[in-house]
Amino acid sequence: MMPAIIAFVVLLLIGAPVAVVMAMSGLAGGFAMGGERMLGIIADRMFAGVSGFLLIAVPYFIFTAELMNQGGLTQKLIAFNNALFGRVRGALSHVNISVSVFFAGLTGAAITDTVAIGKIMIPEMKEQGYDAEYAAAITACSSIIGPIIPPSVVMVVYATLLRDISVIDLFAGGIIPGLLMALALLAVSFFLAWKRGYPKQAPTPLKVAAVAFLVALPAMIVPLIILGGILSGLTTITEASGFAAVYAIAIGVIFYRNLSWQKIWHALVVTVRFSGVVFFLLATSAVLGWFVTRSGIARDAAGLITTFSDSTFLQLLLVCGLLILIGTVMDVLPALVVVAPVLVPAMIQLGVDPLHFAILMIVVLNISNVTPPVGMTLMTAARIANVPFERAIIASLPFYVAFIVVILLLVTFPSLSTWIPSLLG
Repeated sequence: MMPAIIAFVVLLLIGAPVAVVMAMSGLAGGFAMGGERMLGIIADRMFAGVSGFLLIAVPYFIFTAELMNQGGLTQKLIAFNNALFGRVRGALSHVNISVSVFFAGLTGAAITDTVAIGKIMIPEMKEQGYDAEYAAAITACSSIIGPIIPPSVVMVVYATLLRDISVIDLFAGGIIPGLLMALALLAVSFFLAWKRGYPKQAPTPLKVAAVAFLVALPAMIVPLIILGGILSGLTTITEASGFAAVYAIAIGVIFYRNLSWQKIWHALVVTVRFSGVVFFLLATSAVLGWFVTRSGIARDAAGLITTFSDSTFLQLLLVCGLLILIGTVMDVLPALVVVAPVLVPAMIQLGVDPLHFAILMIVVLNISNVTPPVGMTLMTAARIANVPFERAIIASLPFYVAFIVVILLLVTFPSLSTWIPSLLG
């Protein structure tokens, strides 16, 4: 075990890519356990880590998201949501959140939401008198709803790593926590808009609102295609993701008429690049996961957690604190593939519902995506807003408090994560 730990720590400290860290630490641990004969097993584990049929859905989801971005979907959703909130004080702040909820059903990736929505909303908010750091903070904090409300690339990866939970259950389990996060952000947004006197907009005429809704409707059907097909049992997740990509091309080319072949090609290039990163992470995480299982690290982790408290509530809070700490220095997917093989078996041994813990882990790691010093979504939004990262961090603190409240609710009431999956049987 010690060679693997040493390799992991040293490689991480010198800044090696996370995938390389996982592969080399698993290799060191396997060699220490069984010598050269383990090398063949490690190669087999890497292949097994990316050979699951479920993983075909990952590039399809990424491709669908990129098609929607290239096809100008963001403007359509913003126009519709602006019609809903226009007359309310701080309208653009609330629109920023509500658009992220709609966008969450299309992209499943936080950084995609930040860029797509931020490039339009942040300049508009600054022009109407909102503080630049506030515009960056609300954009970054609302974008992390993307990987929680299904479909979600993170959930597909999780279901591949820990095969005791189906991706359908994960998708269903993320609906209520994602909506809770949106409501918490809206509560803070309404309070700050009232306190700071952010501007209202002119009421939108009913006819204009109806037109905005009809224009955005074909795009808003995409989540219904994906979730409706999967949750009803009519399609597998892979079939639904493939059909969504075809539908995205159809509405972009035929209905909106702004999706050219050059844009489709660009979406394909982005899909290949992002998918390559995801699949390499999965292959190397399979090596580390195999070593964790063989070495008994998960059992030792469970024993360590119980030494602090026998209360499940306190144990979960302790693990959430650890996840936030890890999330401050690693992005969501790398953090997930590193810690999930260790923590999930440990928490199951302690009697925690695996679906409840899965949703909790995904929520907490995504919240860490706005936590410095890394905080990729917040850093990206700050660059778009052209404000120092430190000012964006301070502006995000009220929203971070709202996220902490959501975490406490999820820890206290496991049914918030398990109720909808239980209805689906």
